[in-house]
Amino acid sequence: MRPKNPCEIMYGLLKGKKGIIFGAVDERSLAWHIALACAEEGASFVLTNTEAACKIGNITQLANEKGWVVLPCDATNVSEINNLYLRAMEILGGTIDFVLHSVAQSVNLRRHREYENLSYEYFLKTIDISALSLHKILQTALKLDALSEGASVVTLSYIASERFVEGYGDMGDAKAMLESIVRQMGAIYGRVKKVRINAISQSFVHTSASAQWDKGGQFKKYTDALSPLGNASVDDCANLCIALFSDLMKGVTMQTIYNDGGLKNSLLTQNLMELLIDIV
Repeated sequence: MRPKNPCEIMYGLLKGKKGIIFGAVDERSLAWHIALACAEEGASFVLTNTEAACKIGNITQLANEKGWVVLPCDATNVSEINNLYLRAMEILGGTIDFVLHSVAQSVNLRRHREYENLSYEYFLKTIDISALSLHKILQTALKLDALSEGASVVTLSYIASERFVEGYGDMGDAKAMLESIVRQMGAIYGRVKKVRINAISQSFVHTSASAQWDKGGQFKKYTDALSPLGNASVDDCANLCIALFSDLMKGVTMQTIYNDGGLKNSLLTQNLMELLIDIV
């Protein structure tokens, strides 16, 4: 659950809204935290991930404890996406008001392939899973007329879409393509059904996948020191998603929104200088 404090109040911003949340694997997943926030704000939704991810993680068990439905779906398979929409609309009782796309994977990174020595077969899989899956989800929804008028779609990106990040490899290319899809499909959906499509460029957080990349936590410390507000937390990300899914941000679309504590516009901060001095 999101931590409570005297300043935090639930407003029921998503009361009556129906959604699909792609990508939760376990309790460390950004998608899981976003699902918790959506439930607190009154939404009903289904969770989805590949059958393999559902077996590897504990998302099915977590969802069962909450009384939530998990529908297995490979987000790169158009037929499975089609069936997911039909089943979700049947379960939820209507068209979809919000979609979270939290889907990304690089076999090259998992197998420690350097960017100058990529497997192109794996590279194509990275693009398909991490970027084209969003296009497939949106194109399939358009053909089915599965999204409600004024619905909101949010995908999760990272600053490596536009800046070099050591070790992030082909995922940087995938994130750049992902943000391009947000703009192009956002323009199409905006004129068709006033559907909003946005990306959140989130601070580095330790999930099951990213923890393997930043095993010692040094990169997380660095970005925390470079960001004037510090790294934005998973709960910060969840709260921003709630705002984007709600009717409060009906005029926002085709954007990459930086939920990063100011990282994007920072070159050097006092905290970073102190960290570097300590290291030296």
